[in-house]
Amino acid sequence: MENNHLHILAFGAHADDVEIGMAGTIAKFALEGKKIGICELTDAELSSNGNVRLRKEEAAKSAEILGVKVRMSLGLPDRGLFLQEEYIRKVAGVIRTYKPQVIFAPYHEDRHPDHGNCTKLVEEAVFSAGIKKFRTKEANEPRKVEKLYFYMINGFHKPDFMINISEFIDRKIAALKAYKSQFVQTDDSVATPLVNGYIESVVARERMFGKLVNVDYAEGFKTKVPIVLQHDLLGE
Repeated sequence: MENNHLHILAFGAHADDVEIGMAGTIAKFALEGKKIGICELTDAELSSNGNVRLRKEEAAKSAEILGVKVRMSLGLPDRGLFLQEEYIRKVAGVIRTYKPQVIFAPYHEDRHPDHGNCTKLVEEAVFSAGIKKFRTKEANEPRKVEKLYFYMINGFHKPDFMINISEFIDRKIAALKAYKSQFVQTDDSVATPLVNGYIESVVARERMFGKLVNVDYAEGFKTKVPIVLQHDLLGE
């Protein structure tokens, strides 16, 4: 692969979204030598706890724990992720620049509107990035993405497929704990669902998913198109 090309690119609305949904999967494939990037659409400037500077420091620490090669933010407005041509072009520019084989985005059924809006922007950008005459500031060579999958943040949905993360659950927990401003209750914290046992609930979800496929822990994903099995059929 060329130096800036990624195997996997995961989009989130805010720092910590990707870790909640698929930190174990990222750690697993990073250990196998895959190049992985995370792109936040916003700086989460409206978060009840923490601030932009602290969130960026926490995101960098989490990325180091997981073995992420590239982490970036597009600086789009928090609570303002609406379908706008400018935003679609920015996301498409990232796709064309890093040419990922696989893209992940949040599953659209989620209590936070920004997560579903992030998904809409990514889906639009994935399609537009492959159109030759569609122009972006960053790069104009079209890029057709092979696969687009969706991870879960706030929700427990029936997965279309799962990835065994039993050996990486501790790495996932460590990555989430890097976001102390979001998941640790302090005297200065505003009471939110995130500071009230949120990490424990995420771990419990992955344990429940694992039980469904006879492993200790798994992360569940959704897809809009069927998955083609080749050598995977016999576990080769």
